[in-house]
Order: sequence, then structure tokens, then C-alpha cells
Amino acid sequence: MVRYAVIGYGLAGATFHAPVISATPGAELAAVVVRSADAAARVRTTYPDVSIVGDVTGLNDLQIDAGVVATPNDTHADVATELLESGIAAVVDKPLAATAAEARALVDLAEVRGVALTCYQNRRWDGDFLTVRSLQDSGAIGRIHRFESRFERWRPTVKAGWKEVPGPGSGVLWDLGPHVVDQALTLLGPAESVSGSARIIRPGAVVPDDAFVRIVHAGGAESHLSVSHVAAAPGPRFRVLGTRGAYVKDGLDPQEDALRTGRVPGGADWGTEDPAAWGTIISGNPAQAEPVPTEPGDYPAFYRQLTAALSGNGPLPVDPRDSVAALEILEAIPVGAVVDRGTPGLPR
Repeated sequence: MVRYAVIGYGLAGATFHAPVISATPGAELAAVVVRSADAAARVRTTYPDVSIVGDVTGLNDLQIDAGVVATPNDTHADVATELLESGIAAVVDKPLAATAAEARALVDLAEVRGVALTCYQNRRWDGDFLTVRSLQDSGAIGRIHRFESRFERWRPTVKAGWKEVPGPGSGVLWDLGPHVVDQALTLLGPAESVSGSARIIRPGAVVPDDAFVRIVHAGGAESHLSVSHVAAAPGPRFRVLGTRGAYVKDGLDPQEDALRTGRVPGGADWGTEDPAAWGTIISGNPAQAEPVPTEPGDYPAFYRQLTAALSGNGPLPVDPRDSVAALEILEAIPVGAVVDRGTPGLPR
């Protein structure tokens, strides 16, 4: 049995990690690290048998095998370092760190200490992305020459929270960017060149809330990636252009919503999508679009593979060097000035 501790019990810890770990065969949610009484009470309500401690040092006497870092982005490197130096495997929610330099230092430390380090890039197991990979493997749309991926949302009002405060790891590029960049590199390989922009658009915003990334991959294909909080009309989640056709998919994978509503992963229908939401293959004539069943999403696969790896069976689910490469791309994107809030004589 692999004993896990979740460090932090906000959205990431309570929604994406604790329930998935608790539903994974061979895994045990043994401890949660929280500081507030409110968070501790929420943990006790849902997981009454779990140990609750106030800091990472409190894990040393609990025989923890792996700690899951689900804290604000700018603390990832410090918390992961503390785990690795204690001989505890570190699982870091994306991004691996708030800077590429910090991420590289974590990889080096893990190698020196001989302790496992991985990053929770759960969007590799989105059903729609698994479908894209299946189409790539089958050659159904030919050789992919352009991968368009979007995480576009409509959040015109700035919300309070660390993601909206200036500093390392804040803003939409570091919130949603690690997802789309990791998917692009996983699908099409390493980057040869990178360009793009990150902008501040909403009134009252002080960190980027809209960004575009263009990657030219070493194999010649391109990725066009968009992340935004100011998209009143979001574009397709994926538009994948191949030499024989294109795959177009709207909407988001259903697993996040299922977890947010308190559903525990498992069952034959976990991660499945309503046929009305399936994407289509188009070969020149949109009127003849062919529906493509979406592969079942499988966030639990991350912890199944990690639990096996920590038990000596197979590789880690995500090589942390992959996450370093994604952060190097994000750091290459320039942050532009605040967009003009309105020009005299023109409508706002």
C-alpha cells in the first residue's frame, strides 16, 4: 500500500487529488497538511480516518511514501524541496514550479537524492485529448500539421485570490498554460521555436488574463494555443488539422465537473461523454462531418501508474523534465502592456 499525503486542501487538493487517491487500488490517503481550522474540519468530514498535520515536518513520523503539493504556485518549489530532502516522493500539481530554474533545481535534487519526482499533468488523460492521440496513432486524419488547443473562459470580473496577484506563477498563462503546452509537446514533440503574447485586458486586472502561444515543433508541425478569461465566445477546444482531414471538438472534458460535484472516480461510465458532445472529423465538406466517439477520460490513470511506479512497477506517469520544457516555453512568452481601456471617440 502506497501512503499519500496531500499538502493543501483548496480546489486542487480537495477536488483533483484526495478523491482520486482514495479511489485508487493500492493507494491510501493517509494524511492531509492544512493550517486553517476550517480546512481541517472539511478534511475530517470527508476523510475521518486521515491524519491531519500542520506542516510537512509533521509527515516524518507517519510513514508517508509520497506527498502531493497542492499549494499556490509560488510555493511549489519550496514544498517539493522539503519533501525530497525528507526522502518523500514529490507529486507537484502543475506547474512543477513558478519558474523554469526552480523546476530544473527540483529535477536535479530528486536525482541526487534518489527520490521520485513527478508533475500532475492531468489533462493528458482528458477524454478529448486521448481521442486526438488515438486519431494520430490510427492515421485517421493523416499527419498532423497544426494543433489548435484552447482553454477559453468568460470571467469578466476579477476574482480575489493568489492567481490574480502579481508574482511568480500567477496569471492565466501559468494557470491554464501548463495544460495546453504539455498537451502540445506530448502530441508533437519538442519545440524548435516559440512566439506569442500575454495581455492584461479586464478592468482591475493586474496579471495577464489572455495569452496566445505558437510553437513550431522540431518535426515541422505547429501548435497554436490560446488561454483566456475574456473569451465571451470560446473557440473549439481542439481543431486538429491533418493531411487527410481535421478533427474539431467543442466543450471541456467532463471529469472536472464530476469531481467538483463530489463524485468519486470509478464505475464503467467514469469519464464518458454524451454523444451530443462528441467531436467530428471533417474532410473538406463540413456538411459531411463524421462524429467521433470521445475516448473515456481517465484522471485515475495518473495515480494508478504512480502507485505502480512507487511500488517498483513501471515508470512515473509524467517525466518531470517534460514539465520543465513546458515552463521554458511559458517563460519565453512576453507579457505586453495593459490593453487600452478605451480610446476617445470610440466605443468601449
